[in-house]
Amino acid sequence: MPQKPKRLKKIIRYTLIALVVLLIAFRVYLPTLVKNYVNKVLADIPGYYGQVDDIDISLFRGAYVIKGMYLNKVDASSEIPFLKFPNSDISIEWKSLFKGKIVSEIIMDSPEIIYVFEDQQGESDNAPEADDWTDALTDLVPIDINHFEIHRGKLAFVQLSADPNIDLNISQLELTADNLRNVKSRDLTLPSTIVASGKSIGNGDLKLEGNINLIKEVPDMDIAVSLENIDVTALNDATQHYASIDFKEGNLGFFSEIAIADGHLKGYMKPLLADAVLIDKEDGFLSVLWEGFVGFFKFVLKNQKTNTVATKIPIEGDLNDVDTAVWPTILSIFENAWIEAFKGIVDNDIQFKDAIKKDKG
Repeated sequence: MPQKPKRLKKIIRYTLIALVVLLIAFRVYLPTLVKNYVNKVLADIPGYYGQVDDIDISLFRGAYVIKGMYLNKVDASSEIPFLKFPNSDISIEWKSLFKGKIVSEIIMDSPEIIYVFEDQQGESDNAPEADDWTDALTDLVPIDINHFEIHRGKLAFVQLSADPNIDLNISQLELTADNLRNVKSRDLTLPSTIVASGKSIGNGDLKLEGNINLIKEVPDMDIAVSLENIDVTALNDATQHYASIDFKEGNLGFFSEIAIADGHLKGYMKPLLADAVLIDKEDGFLSVLWEGFVGFFKFVLKNQKTNTVATKIPIEGDLNDVDTAVWPTILSIFENAWIEAFKGIVDNDIQFKDAIKKDKG
């Protein structure tokens, strides 16, 4: 009779040991399991391919860290990743958990988004729709994101076909966004705050602040952006390519406000050019004509006391019908305002009849 309790104790002991071994084995294999899952999510985005190098799991924090993640277009002509996220920490936001809300936070270190102009122009038959990006984010972060941070980030527009190559970028990007899932202040129209800073090409100072509402298919927002003290000579590759202009010296500022309500985007972009000196052109008559043209518009537009030339470029567009080619569609709104302004073309959208006043009676 005494042998039965001993046998039962052995069974219990061996069972517990087996469970501990299984749990340890599962914990050891868990990063590989998550890594395979993340790679599958990236592979399922139409027209894009990507992978991650490694996954770290922290069960105590309820977090996992994605290391070495990148994403690029299948038919891209360059090998420059469209998205490059070296380190992304995704975890439960504990301060909201204590308030009875289960939401997550993401902290990204040194992320890069590089928009290579040539890579994004070609349209694949299986180009991703807006829902594809949303589904991918939901699969990677199944819990609603409420807090988001970026440290030492980079945004860039690159055109490799230009000679020399154009690289317009923002580096040292610091960004914080809170209350993205409207955990607090549900009655506010734009409940979430966003603040960012960074350094541009030409050592300009970027500042961004505003409010957004992400709980919509097309988020509402009211954003103000300023970019000041840019050494304009750093933009010579772009200005030469788009407008055949080279600056010897000068200072550029850029100010913009963007509002989106129910998918309708409206705003403006206002570049300010101060103390600018062009590199002399050696084209005889054309040189005289060019300098006269520039001088005339400086006389008409500039603030005589500060030697500043300014203009205001309106932006307007509809984001409700973005079915495919998400990134090119969004960028095209700014291309039309900014790059086309560089080209200095006549749009031919104003006719004489537009100036005729209609009878009010």
